[in-house]
Amino acid sequence: MNYRVLLIEDEEHLREAIKLNLVLEGYDVFTANDGRVGLETFAEKRFDIIVLDIMLPEIDGFQVCQTIRLTDTEMPILILSAKGSSNDKVKGLKLGADDYLAKPFNLEELLLRISKLLKRSEYSSPISEGLNIYEFGGNKINFKSFAVSRSSGKSQSLSKREIMLLKLLIERKNEVVSRDEILEKVWGYDAYPSTRTIDNYILAFRKYFEKDPKKPSYFISIRGVGYKFSN
Repeated sequence: MNYRVLLIEDEEHLREAIKLNLVLEGYDVFTANDGRVGLETFAEKRFDIIVLDIMLPEIDGFQVCQTIRLTDTEMPILILSAKGSSNDKVKGLKLGADDYLAKPFNLEELLLRISKLLKRSEYSSPISEGLNIYEFGGNKINFKSFAVSRSSGKSQSLSKREIMLLKLLIERKNEVVSRDEILEKVWGYDAYPSTRTIDNYILAFRKYFEKDPKKPSYFISIRGVGYKFSN
């Protein structure tokens, strides 16, 4: 079975050149010319690696990387960017990228880096449980399987959107996350929901995880600003 590559690059000539070389190496290649289409394609299909430009229309590569990492901690991500400064490289790696290649680059080097990332992903030991599982107040969330074990003893599966919102709030534990950021990170490439829709997600979390949903300890609303996970 061939490896499946998602290439998100807005520069047409470069995108076609990279695609051609990847196809010649035996990869199945899917392309997107902006961040929004890239995220839509990622959500619809299975991939083995993502090659991601930073300076993209609609949604930039940094945000694409961060959004993908909310639901997939293992997907190899290789960033391509004309922004070669050390600060941009550090930012990309902090957001979850596995490698960073500054433009202009040698296509042979790109192919070599992709091959190494795929081999490392295939043969590496599983990621530690702590990165994929979070426990609080007798509740246990598995971000990989979307399964939840509640303090009441009940088990259930959450939706992808619920998992994305949970992970965003938990990763920003004890910080207020604004409604605008939630819309951008969790709903980003779909039609924006109303504020009431987000409120309903928070109310659902309280029913799932709080001992007294009317007096929440974990999922706190900050009036006029957003929400906070406190633990």
